[in-house]
Amino acid sequence: MTLSTLAIAPARAREFEAEADWWAIRDLLVRTQSTTPIAWNWDIRHWDGSRFHREERNALALAARGIALWEADGRVVGAVHGEGAAGDAFLELDPDYRDLEPEMLAWAEDRLATTGSRRRLELYVMDYDLARRSLLSRRRYRMLGSGGWMRLMRFGKRPLPVAAIEDPYVMATTSPASAEDDARQMAELLNAAFGRTTHTAAEYLRFMTASPSFSHALNLVALAPDGAFAAHAGLTYDEHNRLGIFEPVCTHPAHQRHGLARALMLEGMHRLRELGARTAYVETGDMGPANALYRAVGFSEEYRGHLWERDL
Repeated sequence: MTLSTLAIAPARAREFEAEADWWAIRDLLVRTQSTTPIAWNWDIRHWDGSRFHREERNALALAARGIALWEADGRVVGAVHGEGAAGDAFLELDPDYRDLEPEMLAWAEDRLATTGSRRRLELYVMDYDLARRSLLSRRRYRMLGSGGWMRLMRFGKRPLPVAAIEDPYVMATTSPASAEDDARQMAELLNAAFGRTTHTAAEYLRFMTASPSFSHALNLVALAPDGAFAAHAGLTYDEHNRLGIFEPVCTHPAHQRHGLARALMLEGMHRLRELGARTAYVETGDMGPANALYRAVGFSEEYRGHLWERDL
């Protein structure tokens, strides 16, 4: 009796070239979502946001800088890219092609590392991924203390808590009819909630009108008595994988401690399950209040990740 093995087609690397490449990488992310551990690759909200959550008209050109693809059997099986900050790299990979990781990492070191007085490269790696951690250790990377959490919820058939919002706040969604004003309010809320100044109305309007995964029906807000956006829970539904993604979740500092984010998340969970979602997840850093909220509303599975860095 002889055993035969399924041959894996060899992969060839090339540079990012056109619009079709962006969609091919997105297809890789969707295709591998159900066959890989949580947060192995980016989700569609992360990928779409990296291109459309910006106001520049040439967003595709910006997103395409420093992207390499590996193809086999006529489809993308791996990709390397940054996220905008100099010196970071992300590896998107079909798990059947793990042997490509050293080659992909070498490409990132050559093309994505910061330049100048200190050349360095940084990657975010889930703690469960012992193979990648071993590869990075062999290449003299070191794990930093900073990182984050990915939290997973499995809906099952259990009843979900009722989403009640505290008076005088009102739950609503953004709308195509008020897109420009909603985009302005959303930018103001995101800047206030996260202590930033970078978000603009034009940026968010582009995201609402151009991102293929955006849905007004899943873009929940809490309205203050004066109509201002007091809190927000953005939801994305990956229909192919029956996966819900919470990104972002935030409350304006002037409206905290009213349970607004919790109410929006609970409403979001109901809407996702009605669409057919079997699981949902939310990603965060080490912030205590945010992690406590996510744990309290049912994101009971917790997965840790850390940044890894190398001076080149």
